[in-house]
Amino acid sequence: MGALEGKSVVVTGGGRGIGRAVALLAAREGASVVVADDGREIDGTGSNPAIAQAVVDEIKGAGGKALAATGDLATMAGGEAAIRAALDTYGRVDGLVTSAGIRRDSPIWQMTSKDFKDVVDSNTKAAFTVTKTAAIAMRQQRYGRIVMMTSDYGLGSVGAANYAAASEGIMGFSRTAARDLGRYGITVNALSPLARTRSFGGQSDELRPPAGTMSAEEMAWIATPLPTREWEGDVLPDDPSGVAPLACYLLTEGASEINGQLFGSRGGEIYLYTQPQIERQILSYGRRFTMAELDEQMPRSLANGVTRPLR
Repeated sequence: MGALEGKSVVVTGGGRGIGRAVALLAAREGASVVVADDGREIDGTGSNPAIAQAVVDEIKGAGGKALAATGDLATMAGGEAAIRAALDTYGRVDGLVTSAGIRRDSPIWQMTSKDFKDVVDSNTKAAFTVTKTAAIAMRQQRYGRIVMMTSDYGLGSVGAANYAAASEGIMGFSRTAARDLGRYGITVNALSPLARTRSFGGQSDELRPPAGTMSAEEMAWIATPLPTREWEGDVLPDDPSGVAPLACYLLTEGASEINGQLFGSRGGEIYLYTQPQIERQILSYGRRFTMAELDEQMPRSLANGVTRPLR
């Protein structure tokens, strides 16, 4: 019996990459799956319902249960339709993994308002539309598991201000949703994966970080990857399937006490990020600081030793 036997799980962005890997593993673990993906290109253009249907056919071919939802998840109607598909077909929705997203990278001075909005809508808002709808059903059930995919781009990167804003938005959204829903037996966690997908196949020379720029991994204090020459298995360490076990575990009964956390996954490594916290402070004891005081105190205290992303 699988870890998700009898559960109903919706996976957005389930037609490709990490979402597809999660959908396939959830089905192998016994879940009835809704593959929610309109099959758009990585820049958000076009649509192809056959992308989601191909995953559904693969799951059914292996003896599992699945159906496709191909609406635009950046709209409330699309998000509601994905959750409604699970409720109408399977009678409930126990798990939700949000993995839909697009990228339109450019330096900040070239980025258009539309490029910024479209990425935030297709990534962060697309997580909201399904989460809000799922939360209504999960509150009535007094049970639910939600996992939101995000990225380390929010820690600071080059040429992807829109994607970074969307990623940080998902992190804050997941923490707040965890507080809203935790009392009802619902957990909400975020997962920042490092895997090779359509979104992360490499960077063009124009967007490649200059020498001396700290990577997102360095900013997060993530250790250098373990040597891959000793890697075992039939897929490479950066294959999207490596992210699926953690995502699916967070959907299980065993993860009932894990809420409001941000995890990372890379190859054979899984890690937990610290929660944002105040590192140091200065006090004025009952009054505002003056500019002169800040000019004196900042270099000696709060700003002393801070690391610049560019040197």
